[in-house]
Amino acid sequence: MTDNQTNLSQGSMAFSALMHAIETGVYQPGDRLREVEIAERLSLSRTPIREALRRLEAENIVEHRPRVGAVIRRLGQAELVELYEMRLVLERTAAEMAAKHSVEAEVDALAALNAEIGGSCEDAARAAAINQKFHRAIYLAGRNRFLLDAARAMNNALLLLGPTTLADAERIATVTHQHSQIIDAISAGDIEGAGVAAKAHLQTSLRYRLKVMRG
Repeated sequence: MTDNQTNLSQGSMAFSALMHAIETGVYQPGDRLREVEIAERLSLSRTPIREALRRLEAENIVEHRPRVGAVIRRLGQAELVELYEMRLVLERTAAEMAAKHSVEAEVDALAALNAEIGGSCEDAARAAAINQKFHRAIYLAGRNRFLLDAARAMNNALLLLGPTTLADAERIATVTHQHSQIIDAISAGDIEGAGVAAKAHLQTSLRYRLKVMRG
């Protein structure tokens, strides 16, 4: 393997490790990403770390600030609202298509994931991870690869939302109740009802995010 191939391989590894760290909240919006610290943590040289940071910048996850360096982007209020407008369109469509195409086993899986979220009141990170699986399961049940591709393209922006809002029992209770309404509509094959329930869920989530942003 040539030096260039080695650097590319290590750069990909560094990129994957940084993406995972952002997804799991090790690094959050507004955090500075220091090459030396990351290189030490991943036991890599600074060259692949630099490559990984360039990829993150190209994908609009990281921005380079003069005299500061690489910083994870933080969404402003306008961007947050725009993101949720797009999420609403995609997730409403996904729920409607899931009501049309899903099978009983997929509905059972959604219910099981929702129950797991409800049982994760003491572990916000676990609740957030299961919540991501829940929403992905709805997309998969929709049986539309183009819709799934559109959701994947939105994932980078979702990383910039910051800490999960599933940090207390009251919020989790609201989320699981709304999830149950979506599941019931999908199970009943109620296409319109599934879309309405998904829309209500995303609107509630946006209101909560805006409340957190205002402090």
